[in-house]
Amino acid sequence: MGSINEHVANGAISVVVSLIITAVVAKREDGPWSRTDLLSAVAIASFLSGFFTSYYAK
Repeated sequence: MGSINEHVANGAISVVVSLIITAVVAKREDGPWSRTDLLSAVAIASFLSGFFTSYYAK
């Protein structure tokens, strides 16, 4: 298992990539959620995904 810093860094990288892709694709608000709500949900999910994938993958 790597260090906690490595796992947090992987989570942060996942957040950055996911938020950029989501912000580009979701340019207009045509759904029931605001863009802020959407990006918040994506940020939380992508951080946890990146962190725990890194944590359990080794």
